[in-house]
This record gives sequence, structure tokens and C-alpha cells, in this order.
Amino acid sequence: MAGRYEIRFSGAGGQGLILAGVIMAEAASIYDGKQAVQSQSYGPEARGGASKSEVIISDDTIDYPKATKVDALLALTQEACDKYSHDLKEGGVLLIDSDLITREPAGSFKVTKFNITNTAKNEVGREIVTNIVALGAMVALTGVVSKEAAEKAVLSRVPEAFLELNKKAFNLGYDKAMAAKK
Repeated sequence: MAGRYEIRFSGAGGQGLILAGVIMAEAASIYDGKQAVQSQSYGPEARGGASKSEVIISDDTIDYPKATKVDALLALTQEACDKYSHDLKEGGVLLIDSDLITREPAGSFKVTKFNITNTAKNEVGREIVTNIVALGAMVALTGVVSKEAAEKAVLSRVPEAFLELNKKAFNLGYDKAMAAKK
């Protein structure tokens, strides 16, 4: 990573995107020793509209805490994809849920798609961990934080009874994104 790296997690309110952003920022700052800041938009969106969580990661001081040109974007809903994809840098990374996004935005970026929500629901066994599946995928696609740091950050944020569930979700997302990347 050279300089500032901007990540946006987007989808519908209630999908756990703010938590995914917090975990990514904690992985960068606490476990990988980088500078990180996280912000979110969840006003009326908290009840289902397009929402976002942004993470800025840098080796240097972060002077401005908002994303200006996003390096990586996760879109879990069509509405979020339509609303936020225009901020994606040329050559950036776009991760979309292939079952929920039917119109891909035009642009020169690297698109990775797989059925994120169905992976959480059918392969992990709980749709509620969709955000953790997506987080694992973003870690794999961006490489901006280490897999070990992200996994530690995930496990530090979940109750003990759900450690294995979240670990499985994170690793499935990571592995599917790595496979899709090849």
C-alpha cells in the first residue's frame, strides 16, 4: 500500500456494514500498525435504504477523514451500487453480490462478483454474517490489511458463542474472493 487507501462498504441499513468498516479499521490500526479512520452514513438509511461505511487506511497521518475517490467498493444492493459506484477510482476494486446486483456500473475497474448473501445463508448457515463474508472478501481483494489482522479484529468483536460462525464466514469470503480473483 502506498499512501492513502479508501474503502467503502455499501448496501442496505441493517446489513452490518458499519460493523464491517469498524472491524477493517481496527485490523489496520490495532493489528497492522497503520493509521485508520472509519465513518458512516446511517441516518434514515438505518431502516433499509442505501447506507455506507467508509474506511481510510494510510501509513501516514490522515488529514481528511472522508473518502474522496474510493479505491475499493463493496455493493450488497442495487441501490447502493447505483448510488456509490460513481466515486470508484479508475482501476479500483468493485465487489458485488452477484445475486442482488443485476446492473453493473460502467467503468474501468476490477469487478469481482459472487453470491455473498447466499454464501452466508447457505454455506455458513446464518444470513446475519453476510457482512463478515463480505469483509473477508474485501481483505482478500484489497490486501490493504493482513488476513491475520482482520481475523483477529473479527474475533475480538463477536461474543464467544459465535466465534466459530464468524471465523467460518470470514474465511469463506476470503477464499471465494481469492478464487474469483484468479
